[in-house]
Amino acid sequence: MADDLDWNAIIAPGNDAERRKHPSDRAATPDERGDAVDRNDSSTGSDSGSEPPLSRRAARAAEAARARATTQDHESDAPVVSTPDDLHPEVHALLTGELHVDDDHRAAAGVPAAAGARSVPATDQGDDGPGGAGGGGRGGRGGRGGASRPPREPREPRPKRRRGPLIAGILIVAVVLAAGVSAYTFAAPKVQQVLAAISGSKEPDDYTGSGTSKVTITIKQGDIGEDVAKTLQRSGVVKSSAVFYKLLLASPDVQFQPGSYSLKKEMSSKSALAALQDKDNRVQASIVIPEGTALKDIEAGMVSKAGLSAAQVDAAAKDLSAYGLPAGVTTLEGWLFPATYPINPGWTATQYFKSMVDTMKEHLAAAGVAEADQEHVIVFASLVQKEAGLAADYPKVARVFQNRLDKGMLLQSDATVAYGTGNTHTVTTTDAERADASNKYNTYVHEGLPPAPISNPGDIAINAVTKMATGNWEYFVTVNLETGETVFSDTYAQHQVAVKQFQAWLRAHPDYQ
Repeated sequence: MADDLDWNAIIAPGNDAERRKHPSDRAATPDERGDAVDRNDSSTGSDSGSEPPLSRRAARAAEAARARATTQDHESDAPVVSTPDDLHPEVHALLTGELHVDDDHRAAAGVPAAAGARSVPATDQGDDGPGGAGGGGRGGRGGRGGASRPPREPREPRPKRRRGPLIAGILIVAVVLAAGVSAYTFAAPKVQQVLAAISGSKEPDDYTGSGTSKVTITIKQGDIGEDVAKTLQRSGVVKSSAVFYKLLLASPDVQFQPGSYSLKKEMSSKSALAALQDKDNRVQASIVIPEGTALKDIEAGMVSKAGLSAAQVDAAAKDLSAYGLPAGVTTLEGWLFPATYPINPGWTATQYFKSMVDTMKEHLAAAGVAEADQEHVIVFASLVQKEAGLAADYPKVARVFQNRLDKGMLLQSDATVAYGTGNTHTVTTTDAERADASNKYNTYVHEGLPPAPISNPGDIAINAVTKMATGNWEYFVTVNLETGETVFSDTYAQHQVAVKQFQAWLRAHPDYQ
């Protein structure tokens, strides 16, 4: 790009005649060519025939004087460059790598001039410029009579293509954008929190609306506001106990009455607080324990219904010394009588468990079970409770297990195997599970009754153990899962026929498989 520029026009503008007066454009002197003849080649001097010839020394002195005068003339002829903006646009572009657009071009493009920028005319200044009378400088210049220079045509700046700065600029922009995205990701949540605090908008960790499905919560005697907030969060009523408690602190007139309340899950804190103040939502809640329910399911019901924490319930279940159980008892499983227990807001988990244990002891005594036999009867009844279907079959199922015990046969109860694997809701097992000797509840491998109860039996199962049916049955299988019909067999061959009947029913009812 630099080779295409007219440097003389840029640095020392003027017409061609004036540029030819520059010392660099004159013809070489005989002295420069090594000749012995002296010649005066100044283009601005008078005719050589009107003056006497000069000596070599005088000629050289005159030559030097003319060179100095010409240089000074050119220096005064060229505009003085005091700032980068005074440079020719193309020189400015070459030196800085930027395209300088003057105000005329800005105006043509519709861009306003920057504050403090000065306008540079496209042509040289006139009589009031640096060489004119109004400029305070010299008047005319030698041989010109003070006339200003003729104007020159404005040159369009030709920007140089520079890919290096462009690529560098793109990279810088990319880095800045990436940094901006990262900064936004980090700062956005905090900015939102600040904006939410300033605007007073609802906390983001609170539900909206009046809730979905129903749930019963219990406020115990002595509960403070923080306890109520935790109970609501634990039961799924509010999303954050902290948000509800903060609302409660802002409502000093609110008071809670111990008892159970019918609320809904996923309520806003305001809706939950209003519901707790509504007397119509207060109910007489209770913990319902069906026959055959396992201990872990009862514990879950106490947490959701009685307003107790899982830690409180678990600790109470492990403290066996609080319930007056026979020596050797290792778990509360089986000792919690299935019934309906009203919620008492002032009760602890230990008090609930003690009420259930005491109820079981009462029913054992009513069934004629001696205190020494209580543990044995409960273990046996828990097995019958899980294996039997129809109430009329309970005594027969108890007899089958007793006959097998009397003959030293394995009980082979799937219900005991399933309980040992942690599954308390079904009696279905796999071949691998039935072969697992590490499961101490596996009656396919270990002889006798399981080491502890596998459910909490009710009156029917207890009475079935204390008053067994009479028969020689050693096998039984339920052949219809819808009606509970069960076939009892004396021999293994008879049992195989009943098993095939059950398999045929399963094929006809694939939804049960």
